[in-house]
Amino acid sequence: LYTIEQQLRRDYPDLLLRAVLGDCGDAATCEHVFASARPQIVFHAAAYKQVPLLQGQLREAFRNNVLGTRMLAQTADRCGVEAFVLISTDKAVNPTSIMGACKRVAELYCQNLARQSQTRFMTVRFGNVLDSAGSVVPLFREQIRTGGPVTVTHPEITRYFMTIPEACQLILQASVLGQGGEIFALDMGEPVRIRDLAEQMIRLAGRQVDRDIAIVYTGLRPGEKLFEELFHPQEQYVNTAHAKIYLAQPRSMAWPLLLAQLAQADIAVREFDEVSLRRIVEQLLPEFAGAQTSTDNVVNLRPA
Repeated sequence: LYTIEQQLRRDYPDLLLRAVLGDCGDAATCEHVFASARPQIVFHAAAYKQVPLLQGQLREAFRNNVLGTRMLAQTADRCGVEAFVLISTDKAVNPTSIMGACKRVAELYCQNLARQSQTRFMTVRFGNVLDSAGSVVPLFREQIRTGGPVTVTHPEITRYFMTIPEACQLILQASVLGQGGEIFALDMGEPVRIRDLAEQMIRLAGRQVDRDIAIVYTGLRPGEKLFEELFHPQEQYVNTAHAKIYLAQPRSMAWPLLLAQLAQADIAVREFDEVSLRRIVEQLLPEFAGAQTSTDNVVNLRPA
């Protein structure tokens, strides 16, 4: 937050800006910020995103990524915010990881809340952002700087990537298109093989693969897919007015059932009852309940 504030004040000295240190899951913080700022639009990007780190920490992942989203969304609804954009991930499609499952539950809450609210709640899904915090690019750069090896989980693992400016611009475009309840998926182009990315970064650093810098394959980690999906087979996708934004026909859920499950999850989080919490997540997401950590047979679906 400190770094972002300094950059904005340096690059945009006339910008009216207020940086607030707070937790989106803290009711008092949410109420205070919304009452004082009266925002018209909220871009909710706060989330724990590291798949391996969250895989063994369901309670903390759910507390932040689901209950934090619920708290912020409820406050936006109550304060009459015009639009609320949940920043989601391709890992929420057929989730095999704790991170993806929690983001999918957050999607479910926002898209169903949209039916009860005057606020336009919408979700934007996309893959990895090049050179963002915690992404593979700064990791590879550091590994190359220290002489290697560069670690890749699997020789054939692929991921979708887009640049930070492109991702931000498309999110803004989607926020204009949305009327409420939509799930938008951004066109990420062709998937990139991580091995190729590692080799290219080694060459760009003036080194040779294997001779100067070795590439070591460490194996897929729990919850990690060999390649990600942008589209779910049960969600029909159609084109929008923007060539790089697709619209999903989201799957609905009974609102009272969703509220009851989240109320039980709230209790499980407070009691640190991860067994009950996992059971609730699996009830909300049958596809997660049957998911295997190895997903070599996943079919990558794209809109026609």
